[in-house]
This record gives sequence, C-alpha cells and structure tokens, in this order.
Amino acid sequence: ELTSAVQEVDLEPADADGSVLSRWTVHFRNGLLRWTERDSFEPETRTVVFEQVKGDFAVFTGTWRVVPVGSGSEVTFDSAFDLGIPTLASILDPVAKSALRSNILLILQGLLGDARELDTEDEAVGGRT
Repeated sequence: ELTSAVQEVDLEPADADGSVLSRWTVHFRNGLLRWTERDSFEPETRTVVFEQVKGDFAVFTGTWRVVPVGSGSEVTFDSAFDLGIPTLASILDPVAKSALRSNILLILQGLLGDARELDTEDEAVGGRT
C-alpha cells in the first residue's frame, strides 16, 4: 500500500535462525516479476542480505544497508541479477537495471517519504545495480 512499484509482498514467519522467506510481485515495464527470496538480517551492520530461492530471475541476490548520516540515513541497495537469457542480456539487462533502480527509489519514497537518489553514476556492468 506504500508504493505502486510493488503489487504484493507476502512474508513467512521467521525461521529459527531469524531469516524470513518473502514472496514478491513487482511491476516491471508492462508486466510483473515474481520471486521468493530468503532475507537474513544483520542488525550489527544494519544490513539485510537477500537471495532468490525461486522465481523469474536466474539469479537475484543483494543487500540493503542503512547508515545514519546527520539527521537522516543513507540506504544502499546493491544487487546482482541474471535474467537467464544470455543472447538478449545486452538488451534486457540495462532495461531491467533501470526498472530495478526506479522501483527501489519508489519503494524508499513510499516507506520514508523524502527519499532521493544520491549516486546516479552507472559504474556497473550488465546485471548489477
């Protein structure tokens, strides 16, 4: 309900190790992407580590990290993905990366209100954002 980028997120109860399975459905261009990921929490570093366990990506892993900065926070999202279509990777990866970057910003704006992208340089290659 906080952002139009996400159609649905379902969470399972936490496992004994504190990790959580979450099922995501997000808008991607003119369609939907669906996946299930395992989220592990590292409170000491303010980090969430995730890894797709099944879904539309061949590979989707990454981290969310929150660092206090002044009176606010800096949220860093780092991910690696593979859509699993090597022959179209040069076309699809930049589109997926742009859509992912836009959706992450929409999610943060929905959660936090005043969120903006600080680093728009595209240093990554292929399916890394």
